[in-house]
Amino acid sequence: MKQKQSVIVCKQLPKHIAALTLYPFIIYKDASFAEDAILVNHERIHLKQQLELLILPFYLWYGIEFLIRLLYLRNRKKAYRAISFEQEAYKNEANLAYLKQRKTYAFFQYMRNQKL
Repeated sequence: MKQKQSVIVCKQLPKHIAALTLYPFIIYKDASFAEDAILVNHERIHLKQQLELLILPFYLWYGIEFLIRLLYLRNRKKAYRAISFEQEAYKNEANLAYLKQRKTYAFFQYMRNQKL
């Protein structure tokens, strides 16, 4: 089943953020970013993750995991990249067929073997 998403352009996003996914929306800093297949795939992976966790629990989990990683790593960028949802999205963003072959709750494998 093809996943539908709504696209929004918001030039007010902080300069270090190219796109943001808030189900069912993908918010891009610039309209041209919606043409970047890798960025779009990264954000679609987040849409799938959000659906699997019934949306609100995703945001709670994401925030709690970020805070825990921040406590251990003492670096916002490293904490962000260590979040299991981000690890899955970054690792598979260039594989444009990933969402067709992705297993449900695939982000769990990125929680295991995580060294803090």
